[in-house]
Amino acid sequence: MIKSIFSSAALVLASLSAQADGMKDMERFLREVSSAQAGFTQVVTSPQRVGETTARSKTSSGSFEFQRPNRFRFEYTRPFEQTIVADGQTLWLYDADLNQVTARKQQEVLGSTPAALIAAGTDMRALSEAFDLKSAPARDGMEWVEARPRQKDGQLQMVRVGFRQGELAVLEIADSLGQRSVLSFTGWKGNAPLPAERFRFQPPAGADVIR
Repeated sequence: MIKSIFSSAALVLASLSAQADGMKDMERFLREVSSAQAGFTQVVTSPQRVGETTARSKTSSGSFEFQRPNRFRFEYTRPFEQTIVADGQTLWLYDADLNQVTARKQQEVLGSTPAALIAAGTDMRALSEAFDLKSAPARDGMEWVEARPRQKDGQLQMVRVGFRQGELAVLEIADSLGQRSVLSFTGWKGNAPLPAERFRFQPPAGADVIR
């Protein structure tokens, strides 16, 4: 009986310790990593429709860079070319196939988004103003943090951030439409020296610009 009690207590303490690591990794990531570059693969799974045997999913891939505060660049190369750039003031989205650019004020669209978790906040206090943060149980060899937007009127419902050996490895994103998106990062290079030009965007000649 005594052995059982101590075993149960040990399991609880181990669980609490594992959960604490996710928040520690997030805090360290915000404090110590000011820029980075990586490759990524994104799998988006839509809710299963009536009559479907499996849920529909699509996979895309490309490269990712960020520099705090508030600058990042996603370059989608497969299956279609698309570029998303945040320059600190404007969020640019360029669709190469349509030759169309959409420009929006960054502060209006990035406050409670997965990108804000990576590139905007510089400390836990600032990030906690936009998200309710808590540790999640370790799984798949990673420590996790669960983030839910404090604003409840947007599409984003929840983001889980996975750290592997202290490095950002996965973002799991769920929205209010039941769609799930998983971004897995590879070749992560923290504090990579990135030229300022990587976070500037000039619409290509002839492109249709929508503001």
